[in-house]
Amino acid sequence: MLVLPTWDAMQTRILDAADALIATRGVHGMTIAELARRAGVSRPTVYRNWSDADDVVRAALLRRVAVILDSFPTPATTRTEIVDDVLRFAALFRADLVYRYLLTEEPEAFTRYMLERVGSSQKAILAWLAVAIHTAQQNGSVRGDDPQAMAVMLLLVAQSALLSQGTVRELIDEPSFAHELRAAVEGLLRP
Repeated sequence: MLVLPTWDAMQTRILDAADALIATRGVHGMTIAELARRAGVSRPTVYRNWSDADDVVRAALLRRVAVILDSFPTPATTRTEIVDDVLRFAALFRADLVYRYLLTEEPEAFTRYMLERVGSSQKAILAWLAVAIHTAQQNGSVRGDDPQAMAVMLLLVAQSALLSQGTVRELIDEPSFAHELRAAVEGLLRP
């Protein structure tokens, strides 16, 4: 399982300021100078912890994912639990102030930080999914293919759905969207 970083009090303060900036201005509105001012620290303090604003954004997004994953204290053990957890994760992700802003106001930034490469946030999600898939395979409720490969495909399905939901909002209502995402995840995992 991937070990997520821990942040000290100063880093937490800086990341809290980053969250506030991203949730109101997006990633384009965040500079190291503005971040330092909002966090009440000097620019050198920010640079001691991160190399640039892009690095701070990645750390802030990873921390947001870690908070969501922490709300799942034990891995799912059945296909039904995995499906429920994926839909609950998606709902928590969409409700998160930072991710909601990026999805609705800066989808290109969401794409840049979450879809153009597999970063720490995706690796954390993949590790979480792979453990659950492997566990559920033991009781036969999930097909017996490579858990890591299945986790990758599951992440791609869920990410695509989350990113595209705003585009298709007029074509599919919220309950139908959740129903169809559930069916897609269920179908991917079924033996």
